[in-house]
Amino acid sequence: MDYDAVLAKRRAHIGPNTTLVYKRPLHMVRGEGCRLWDADGNEYLDCVNNVAHVGHCHPKVTAAIALQLATLNTNARYLHEGLSSYAEALTATFPEELSVAYFVNSGSEANDLALRIAHCAAPGATHVAIMGGAYHGHTKAVIDLSPYKYEGPGGEGRQPYVHVLPCPDPYRGQHLDGRKAAKAAIAQAHAAGGRICAFYCESVLSCGGQIILPEGYLREVYEEMHAEGAVCVADEVQCGFGRAGDHFWAFEEQGIVPDIVTLGKPIGNGFPLGAVIVQPKFAAAFSNGMEYFNTYGGCTAAGAAGMATLRVIQEENFQARAKRVGVYLTAKLKQLQQRFEFVGDVRGSGLMIGVEIVDNKDSKKPAPNAATHIKETMVARHVLLAVDGPHANVVKIKPPMVFAEAEADHLIAELTQVLEEGLPEGVIAADRQWEPRTPL
Repeated sequence: MDYDAVLAKRRAHIGPNTTLVYKRPLHMVRGEGCRLWDADGNEYLDCVNNVAHVGHCHPKVTAAIALQLATLNTNARYLHEGLSSYAEALTATFPEELSVAYFVNSGSEANDLALRIAHCAAPGATHVAIMGGAYHGHTKAVIDLSPYKYEGPGGEGRQPYVHVLPCPDPYRGQHLDGRKAAKAAIAQAHAAGGRICAFYCESVLSCGGQIILPEGYLREVYEEMHAEGAVCVADEVQCGFGRAGDHFWAFEEQGIVPDIVTLGKPIGNGFPLGAVIVQPKFAAAFSNGMEYFNTYGGCTAAGAAGMATLRVIQEENFQARAKRVGVYLTAKLKQLQQRFEFVGDVRGSGLMIGVEIVDNKDSKKPAPNAATHIKETMVARHVLLAVDGPHANVVKIKPPMVFAEAEADHLIAELTQVLEEGLPEGVIAADRQWEPRTPL
């Protein structure tokens, strides 16, 4: 079927706000490692699809899922050695306090379930604290915990029970005091007649602009939240499983142990799977008489997908690769930062990197039109990037973990040519007229 026919069918039969990524949508038909191919045979370097954590169509993961589907695929109400062994292997990667798993279908569902657990663990408390710019998923409960969504088009704004800690901005030197931010959120909840039951924070704020939290930030926040009786949830949906390089779980960089950790995207290398990892006392609080059941989260194929993905991460030493390649790529991006006035900041950890595009280095004013121009120009050169952040001006790099130095060099070569071409006058003018809807 040709491109126009596929696009026409999509527009006719798929909801109109089910977005496509680029101005000219890509018709992808095949993937391998960190490369994708479109229907015309064009090859693309994938620098952004962190869902395929160990690489598109990894043969060991694909074979494990196919074998299980050909043998048995049923739900978790039956004993199955695969799921039990996977739960044991997965929890073994965490600090010993985090030893109990619940399986779900996605990161959104994981964050939704974490909220239910927090309500049981903190009876009578109904308010929630979150980070500015956060995204925790697409269910109604977690959309309310996602400024990335509720402050944007179609959003309903902040709900009265939700209290926002301003997102730290090390680039501009703003909002770096975790204790101050936590105390303010707690005070706001009290003033509204409530108490905070849960504090959510992505260990690296991805949709918030690839923000690396200041050293000790979460320790300060956790101390205040625990004193309030709140449950602390670490969202590792995008940043977990070794992507951050120095640690298998990004929260470890902060030297803290969360009460609950939520997992998604990379856990099954694209198979619909997520997990909630909790300390036993919180599992006990949640076990209040109402059964927990998820047809597909704990199905036998999910266990096979999760175990195969975890084994590949460990056998191929992807965490060490993420650290090595991340250091290499970040150094090359910082060289571009020195050369080009509109490359304001380069930040990241491992293979989770953000390049903030600004009007100029003195003003540090976000330049979303320039960032989009870079993304679209790069895709025309067959390199896939994305743009994110509260002001849509951060080019994000989160490739499959098979990404190595050769791919980093390819990315840098193409990006250098795009930056050397400069920005069109219309793009520069649009950014100078643009005003952020939320304060910097």
